Amino acid sequence: MDAQAQALAKIPSQALAKTPSGVEGLDEITGGGLPQGRCCLVCGGAGSGKTLFGITFLAEGALRYGETGVFICFEETERELSVNAASLGYDLEKLKAENKLAVDRIRVERSEIAETGDYDLEGLFIRIGYAIKTVGAKRVVLDTIETLFSGFSNTAILRAELRRLFAWLKEQGVTSVITGERGEGALTRHGLEEYVSDCVILLDHRVVEQVATRRLRVVKYRGAAHGADEYPFLIDASGISVLPVTSLVLAHEAPNERTPTGVAALDEMLGGKGFWRGSSILVSGAAGTGKSTLAAHFVEAACARGEKAILFAFEESPRQIVRNMASVGIDLQRWIDAGLLRIASTRPTFSGVETHLARMHRDIEDFAPAVVAIDPIYTLGFVGGLAQERIMLLRLVDFLKSRGITAMLTAAEAGVSGEIDQAGVSSLMDAWIQTRVTEQDGERRRSLFILKARGIAHSSAVRGFALTSQGLKLLDARAGAGT
Repeated sequence: MDAQAQALAKIPSQALAKTPSGVEGLDEITGGGLPQGRCCLVCGGAGSGKTLFGITFLAEGALRYGETGVFICFEETERELSVNAASLGYDLEKLKAENKLAVDRIRVERSEIAETGDYDLEGLFIRIGYAIKTVGAKRVVLDTIETLFSGFSNTAILRAELRRLFAWLKEQGVTSVITGERGEGALTRHGLEEYVSDCVILLDHRVVEQVATRRLRVVKYRGAAHGADEYPFLIDASGISVLPVTSLVLAHEAPNERTPTGVAALDEMLGGKGFWRGSSILVSGAAGTGKSTLAAHFVEAACARGEKAILFAFEESPRQIVRNMASVGIDLQRWIDAGLLRIASTRPTFSGVETHLARMHRDIEDFAPAVVAIDPIYTLGFVGGLAQERIMLLRLVDFLKSRGITAMLTAAEAGVSGEIDQAGVSSLMDAWIQTRVTEQDGERRRSLFILKARGIAHSSAVRGFALTSQGLKLLDARAGAGT
């Protein structure tokens, strides 16, 4: 390497400055947010969430990051926009009153536009510029660009004015989000916007087998590395959130602390201390073998230690779970009342697995539990032989590990001694408990054993157990399988 090359190598590269988007999970994918001072195109079909994305970008910018914004709408009225924002929990009228947001509706009538060679957007620039100066805006949203150019068929004029618009926004030093409708064979109707944008985000609202799923993909991001896969995202009363990306490297912390199971005799089988904190535990078995009861013990023990816990249930309502567990001496209601336990029950057919996962991520971020139980993962469709479903489970496990959360997942096996897909599920788990029911002398007898527990010297005995009014009780190892 010559002297000049050595000198250049010592000069640090200028990293692209980024503006936080305010959309949960998106900044992880983009490595910090949207390109600061540049234009980002958000495109998608009708109902994909483009306008709500723009609202979130501005509202979160004002509320969380202290950056004022301007919303230019070409279709909806200011009143309609405020009502839509309220569905996400944002009060645009209050933000406007506090001079943190300016909203301007520009009415564009196709019949009033004369397509001539000297047509330009100077009038639009003046109005946007005035709004920016009024609130000192750092963020601008234009919704939607098709309306602005709906009367033009001359590609040359269209391309020139698009370039002028994007260049003018950059000159103002604002970070812009411009929404666009999905086109035929192109990302947008005109097929030009994506080429002049510095960042392009595609929102997709698809229906597969009568189940709707929303997905987001960063198609383009000049000057920065980004996740290029499709990521599920959720729109609900809490706003927009994107399912966080799976870590590229296995760099999770490995705590030396142990987490008790809630069943003292089972802890003894694990060296007397339970599982490693932050580990993922699979409990599999046929119907009626006590999997849900073991999961209830697990979350109850966490609450008794003063830790928060979430139980995600997909087969029973919270009240039904509380009642049924009370019959075996597990009082979950006291922990719900104490604010230490949350039971989130959803029908598995309500939405696709990606939407379920996005909701679970949001609940976990909001409640910040130390322990999570999912009962069962089969109902979510994780174990169906599809690569995408396994990826979804991997993302969930990765997400829990990254936050040091100890998780117990139950899975129903087919038949009395059926096996689950070990390559798709069990290999992701740090520990695996299997429960069984056998018939002996005209009675059904329950038993369990530990198939694996990484990093823990554990018992290989098959222990019988009984479901009593005081909970799950393991029988003496010499008694074999018990009732």
